[in-house]
Amino acid sequence: MNSSSPQNNPHLLQQLMQRVGFSSFRALGQAAGVSEKQIRRLRRGEVAQIRLETLLKLSQVLQVSIAELLEIFIPSKDQSREGKPQNSQLTYELENLRQEYNRLQQQLLQQKQALQQEFQQSSLQVLESLLLQLPTAAYTAQQNPQVPAVKLLPLLKPLERLLQEWGIEAIAEVGSEVVYDPQQHQLMEGFAEAGDLVRVRYTGYRQGDKLLYRAKVSPLSHH
Repeated sequence: MNSSSPQNNPHLLQQLMQRVGFSSFRALGQAAGVSEKQIRRLRRGEVAQIRLETLLKLSQVLQVSIAELLEIFIPSKDQSREGKPQNSQLTYELENLRQEYNRLQQQLLQQKQALQQEFQQSSLQVLESLLLQLPTAAYTAQQNPQVPAVKLLPLLKPLERLLQEWGIEAIAEVGSEVVYDPQQHQLMEGFAEAGDLVRVRYTGYRQGDKLLYRAKVSPLSHH
């Protein structure tokens, strides 16, 4: 959609509303959590008088970016409805609004990056002993094949702790016999029907109701 004069704004707004299933301005306001006064301002093209927080709410409900919303409802850069140059105060307010939006976008990006770093650091703290000791243990095992693999098991405790904190649980233990379920199990070889007994070769994982990885299994007849 292109920018338009204020008298066309109600029609443009209705087009956006119909696209996402709103039949009335009141329903739009209730869904976005904004007052009817703010909806009327948007319909009149008085975007500069609407708080950025309100515009963000409306853009989310209408499923358009705030930049698109500004482009649609801000009058033409060169002329207003009467064909006269735009009011300089309005132009100034709109520019401030764009700058505030850009600042907010940058702030959200920085917050996202900070959260990612915080998440990575907290995960690394849990996995610290595994990260530091596992390479040395693997090297030792390569140099001395007589070292029992059972000695490596304590190193997996941090990983088990992390999975527990994230609510991730194993579908079945490796080596266990389970009833074959194509939704949760993946055959590595042979053939099996739902309900047949199979042996777990590689465990799978789920997080709550969400399946992350299917467990890899083999028919019992192959072992």
